[in-house]
Amino acid sequence: MQKILSILIGLFVFSFAFANEESEGNSVIKGKITTTEGKAAVDVSIQLKGFTKGAITNDNGEFIIRGLNAGNYELAISLVGYKEVNRKLTLTANQTTTVSIQLELTEQQLTEVIIRTGIRSYKAGTVSSSLRIQTPLLEMPQNIQVVTAKALADQQVISMSDGAIRNVSGAIRMEHWGDLYTNITARGSQIQAFRNGFNMVNSFWGPLTEDMSFVDHIEFVKGPAGFMLGNGDPSGLYNVVTKKPSGHNKGEASLTMGSFDLYRATLDLDGKFNMEGKLLYRLNISGQQKKSHRANEYNDRYAFAPVITYQFNDKTKLTAEYAWQNARMSDVGSYYVFSTDGFATLPVGATFLPAGLPGTNINDHTVLLNLQHQFNSAWKLTAQTSYNNYKQQGSSMWPAAVNSNGTIQRAVSSWDAKSSITMAQVFLNGNITTGQLQHRILGGVDVSNRQYFADWSQYHLLDTGNALFDTRNPALGRPSNGYPQFDFSTPLEQRAVAAGGTMDMRNTGIYLQDELGLFNNKLRLTIAGRYTTISQSEWGAAAKTADRFTPRIGLSVSLDRQTTVYGLFDQAFIPQAGRLANGGSVKPITGNNMEIGFKRDWAGGRWNTGLTFYRILKENELTADPFSPPASGLSIVMGQKRAQGIEFDVKGRIAQGLDLVANYALTDSKITRVAAGVTSMKVGDVVPGYAKHTANVWLTYRLQDGALKGLGFSGGLSFLDGRNTYWDLSPDPTKVLPAYTKLDAGISYEKDMLRLNLNVFNVLNQYLYNGSYYQWLSAYNWQTEAPRNVRFSIAYRF
Repeated sequence: MQKILSILIGLFVFSFAFANEESEGNSVIKGKITTTEGKAAVDVSIQLKGFTKGAITNDNGEFIIRGLNAGNYELAISLVGYKEVNRKLTLTANQTTTVSIQLELTEQQLTEVIIRTGIRSYKAGTVSSSLRIQTPLLEMPQNIQVVTAKALADQQVISMSDGAIRNVSGAIRMEHWGDLYTNITARGSQIQAFRNGFNMVNSFWGPLTEDMSFVDHIEFVKGPAGFMLGNGDPSGLYNVVTKKPSGHNKGEASLTMGSFDLYRATLDLDGKFNMEGKLLYRLNISGQQKKSHRANEYNDRYAFAPVITYQFNDKTKLTAEYAWQNARMSDVGSYYVFSTDGFATLPVGATFLPAGLPGTNINDHTVLLNLQHQFNSAWKLTAQTSYNNYKQQGSSMWPAAVNSNGTIQRAVSSWDAKSSITMAQVFLNGNITTGQLQHRILGGVDVSNRQYFADWSQYHLLDTGNALFDTRNPALGRPSNGYPQFDFSTPLEQRAVAAGGTMDMRNTGIYLQDELGLFNNKLRLTIAGRYTTISQSEWGAAAKTADRFTPRIGLSVSLDRQTTVYGLFDQAFIPQAGRLANGGSVKPITGNNMEIGFKRDWAGGRWNTGLTFYRILKENELTADPFSPPASGLSIVMGQKRAQGIEFDVKGRIAQGLDLVANYALTDSKITRVAAGVTSMKVGDVVPGYAKHTANVWLTYRLQDGALKGLGFSGGLSFLDGRNTYWDLSPDPTKVLPAYTKLDAGISYEKDMLRLNLNVFNVLNQYLYNGSYYQWLSAYNWQTEAPRNVRFSIAYRF
């Protein structure tokens, strides 16, 4: 660890020293670029002639260039295909100069250029308003990573569980659940799943993984985020931000085909209902049919997501959003295989799923209303509410017995579930100055109510005692004991109560934060507090209530205009759902987080590096009961867990035509205190749920001129070692999860409105899997990933 830490610090110090070859001053250029109609001109490049500094306008057409000395400068404003605009400026020491520039092109012409060139980046400088904070990422005293739309497109990510985590240091998945649930783990435990600022977790397994057709980008918040969100794990959360109307008339249609009978189509329509632009719309539709490298498996997905925004005036707008997702997929438990001989002892395509077993059908509906009112340039009010309705009917396979001769007795249980989540938030953002202090103020309230019902009680053995399933000579026809005949005629609520499969949670949070900027905002002190009240009942038990005040203190210091060092202390207070194996009551998670880090923007903000050191202490956290089946939902209280480590991230356009995402994380998670009555673990034991070393790289280079202009080449590498992602410790120390190495490669071409993309995943055709020893069955289980496979996409923008 010391060697790795020394290398990372050395690289950071070297890069910092290299960047400071140019002397920096305290003058600033701020500005806004507009079209001939006065609309914001996005993705316009601004460069200081004779210098390396520059910027790109954001979605509001705004830009800022910091760290300049007093003197004369010339701005070069350029957009591919249009005449460059030059503007001469004289800067005064320690002053901010503001400019407004109107381009000689219409909004429609600008839209055509944006569509044609696709000049987006792997790096983002801010987060969405759904995270409530106004602070730029560079100044934020926390490690927050954004997976941009460009990264998702280049990597051909088609769902939330389809490789998005390679863009974030230390993020892994314990299991893939056949693209049903995402279940991302970071900093030693499962992180919470949010969408547009709302916690969408309805059970231990989480929400239905989002289809990328209606997703704009994904924000990963490392560490506690209770000051800005209603619920969240101390290890972090991810926030899926859906596509909204842009105010530009444009669209995109795409077709994707690939290995294992993947066929997928998407349509994205974005525009205005009227010329005035008061009524805007966005519509995303997708359909997918997909099979697997394992026989009899399938995963068909459909999505329909319309959005309408009405601009009452220049200060107030209302957005209404609806998303429907339908998943029709094979039995969830079929993704596992089992053996007493150890991991990877069966072919990569091995499966226990018989042909003809009924699949699982899921319908997921979400409605969101968002009202924003800008009182003035300093104060903004946001109020939003969300309702989610989830229904699932299907089954889950799991062996009743695993034998040393290679035979197993397959079993299947019902998995009929439904949930409803109602949430609301109101928050106020403000920017004021008192004397020499600048204040970024955030305050508000959030409430939620969630209910979950599930019936796993119906059970059927697929194989009889004298005709067991032979894993070494599998026969995937009709099982010897026939198929299950589950009875779903009784209302689910009644069956769930009888089976103990009910859960109810209500919580209210009030929070207030002030980020004080001192010394011309070079030093920023964040003081925040949150008071949360929770009422929850699990599995039919009486409701329990709890409340707690949790403070948050952060300090961020700008060493120069591009470099920040920060420290953070936060406390977590989060409701959790589950059922204790000993029949006890589930308590909320409490704990402390301490974090320090360094951030730096390069080349005018085109790319960024970040280095983070953290330590999290968590108490009352649940872990799966090793003596119960996973589908039972039974857990035990662990006591106290300490997760600590290092995270390093690089993102952005590091040279003309060259985009990079690279990250590394060192994670260590152990038990530091065992709760009374728990005998299955001891102090010093590894807490499963992490890989000690994780590293990812994705690099894309696109030719910028010549006959082959627009041709791009991509390469990606994911590496995991020290994989402690098991349920139970293997009794044989030689039978553990090996290092994981996955190599991907791609080629793409962009010209005018057309984009072609071909990616090859698992180029080396490695046997890739994740799994665990499972004490309850005295056997090893694992889930394999696809061998070498190909995806080809064609997209047309209009």
